[in-house]
Amino acid sequence: MKTQSSSLWKDAWHRLSRNKPALVSLAVLVLILLACFVGPFLPFVKNPTTINLANSSAAPSAEHWFGTDQLGRDLFSRVLYGGQVSLLVGLVATAVAVIIGVIYGAISGYIGGMVDSVMMRFVDIMFALPFLVLVILFALVVDEPSSTFTTWVIDITGWSRDRVAPITTLIPLFIAIGAIGWLTIARIVRAQVMSIKRLEFVEAAISLGLSRTRILFRHILPNVIGPIIIYTTLAVPGIMLLESVLSFLGLGVKPPNSSWGILIKEGADRMEITPLLLLFPSLFFASTLFALNFLGDGLRDALDPKSSKD
Repeated sequence: MKTQSSSLWKDAWHRLSRNKPALVSLAVLVLILLACFVGPFLPFVKNPTTINLANSSAAPSAEHWFGTDQLGRDLFSRVLYGGQVSLLVGLVATAVAVIIGVIYGAISGYIGGMVDSVMMRFVDIMFALPFLVLVILFALVVDEPSSTFTTWVIDITGWSRDRVAPITTLIPLFIAIGAIGWLTIARIVRAQVMSIKRLEFVEAAISLGLSRTRILFRHILPNVIGPIIIYTTLAVPGIMLLESVLSFLGLGVKPPNSSWGILIKEGADRMEITPLLLLFPSLFFASTLFALNFLGDGLRDALDPKSSKD
């Protein structure tokens, strides 16, 4: 009787599909992503920067689903556009951090010896420095080059500043958070590589005369993809929280653009007068964070090679 073979990814999906909280979280994330990145293009979604002082702090209605803020701007559209910014910062900054951390940790773990010691001491020094202060300083350093880049993009494309600036002004956040946030993933990848490089298939690749680069990136790193995916899923909420803190301090997204962090700050300032300004962005933000954490826990269990097969 022929036994049907099963791959790691099929087993992982089978375990994940039985994890109800993880599946619900995945569905919630898909809905939030569609709402934030597709919703603003729908005709009934209003311009989030249009001011109407005659209709300030209005209650939810058929015209303004979430009501309006203190300047009469539609809160529903501001939550959707703010979600674009928060999610982009979380995803892009995490991608930058993961790329740097994976390469750095893989090289350190595979080469070992004195090189590994020096590289890890540098990581220890970076860990000892105040993370938030470093991000703020780094963001201030790259702020002026970002403004120059915005002007260059406008000159090249001919697009308006309102169309270009919401994305290009995020570049300091992408670079700052990504350039400082790779330390943890570097340690994780280093530990995984150090354990895998002693296995038989790596020794076989060495005996075949393959280069170190080929062995590392073609044979070792694919076996570390599980922990990398898990860390990425769990790192996005932390970076989104960091963006919210920076926006709360006035160092994140610049007005009139908004993010969930800015909306929560504005809502907190006026929560005694119009609590809905705090409620709706907080619900979106908290739902996204909970969904990412539950999905990360589900992926950790699904990709755990020690999990028993059914």
